[in-house]
Amino acid sequence: MSLVVTGTVSIDSVYTPHAGHREHVLGGSCTYFASAASFYGPVRMVAVVGDDFPDEHWRTLARFESIDTDGLETRSGAKTFRWGGRYMADMNHRETLYTELNVIAEAPPPVPQEYRDSRLVFLANTHPGVQAQMLAQFPDRVLAVADTMDLWIENERDGLVRLLKSVDGLVLNYDEAEQLADVRNTVAAARKILTMGPRFVVVKKGEHGCIFVHKEGIAALPAYPNDTVVDPTGAGDSFAGGMMGHLARVAARGGDATSFDAIRRSLAHGTVIASFCIESFALERMSALTQEEIDRRFDEFAHMMRLH
Repeated sequence: MSLVVTGTVSIDSVYTPHAGHREHVLGGSCTYFASAASFYGPVRMVAVVGDDFPDEHWRTLARFESIDTDGLETRSGAKTFRWGGRYMADMNHRETLYTELNVIAEAPPPVPQEYRDSRLVFLANTHPGVQAQMLAQFPDRVLAVADTMDLWIENERDGLVRLLKSVDGLVLNYDEAEQLADVRNTVAAARKILTMGPRFVVVKKGEHGCIFVHKEGIAALPAYPNDTVVDPTGAGDSFAGGMMGHLARVAARGGDATSFDAIRRSLAHGTVIASFCIESFALERMSALTQEEIDRRFDEFAHMMRLH
C-alpha cells in the first residue's frame, strides 16, 4: 500500500552535553520519517533541497532501499534548509542556535504524477497552508495524518483548524495539544481536538511515551527504556514513520489501517523504531539497523507491557 511523506530535508548541526557534536549532518522531518517507515515497506518522499546538498547525504538516503526519492527536488540556485541546536543536560530540552529556511521559504516542491495515487499520506511539520496544498494532490488517500508545532498553532491557527477538517489523524507534543485546545490537561485536550475533525490524536510525551485518543477509545504506551540517549533529534518523526509504515503494511494486507486496534499496535512499532534513532547522531544508527534488531526489541517491548 503506497505511503508518501511530505516535509523537509535539512542539513543539521547538533550539540549535546554528553556525546559531543556533529556538524552538517543529514536531517529533516521527511528524512527521519522515511528512514523509519522504510523498514516496513516502500515510502515516497516529497521535499526540496538546494544544489548545495552534499553527495554524501544522497548516498546516505540510498542506503535505505525502500525510500523512493524521485519526489526529492534539487532546486538550482537555492540553498538547503539548515538548522542547528544544542541539547540541555537532561536531553529533554534544547535551544535552537540558528534556523536558515532557505529553499523551504520558496514555493513547495511539485508532487510527481506517479505519486498521486498514494493511499496513506503523512504531512510532516510545516506551514498548514502548504500541508493543505499537498494533501489536495492525493485524491485516492484512505488515511491522512498531519504533524504540527507551536509556531503554527500560535500564528496560523485558522489554517491549521481548516486542515484538521480534512485529515484523519494529528500527531503533536503534549504541550502543543494543550495549546491548540486551550486546555491544561493532555487527555482533555486530545478529546477536544477530536471535535475539530480528526478521528484520532496521538500526543507525544517524550521519555514518558504517548497517549492515543480515538473516537473508539483511548490508550497509552510507555517509551522504550533506553539506557543510551545520544541525540533525540528526529525521534518524533521516526516515531511517526514507524507508526505509518506499520499501518501501510496493515492496509497492504487487507486490514483496516484506520481502526483503533491497528493504530494502537502501530504506536508500539513507532516507539521501538524511535528508540533506535536516539542511540546515535542523525541517521548513524538507523542506517546500520537490521530487521532482526527491530523484531527482537519489539518482542521485548511487547513482553514488557504484558500484565499477565
